[in-house]
Amino acid sequence: MDEMEEGKQKFLAVVRGVDQSVQVVIPVTPSNSLFLISLTKGANRKFITVSEDDLIDLPQEATIEVKITKMVKEVVATL
Repeated sequence: MDEMEEGKQKFLAVVRGVDQSVQVVIPVTPSNSLFLISLTKGANRKFITVSEDDLIDLPQEATIEVKITKMVKEVVATL
């Protein structure tokens, strides 16, 4: 598994840890080094932007995991 795939899997794990019912769509490739990630719960959908570097470093960097987890919790709370 490459770095990008590991980061995507870790991101999915973070979302599952916040709310198992949220569906996640992560694009295959970034646009301008950013991923526009869709989070959907029921009929509600929100988008968050995660940098390519953050996604790659997510499995190894605890500070990035904390930042992403906080962002995901905030977005899921609005769904």
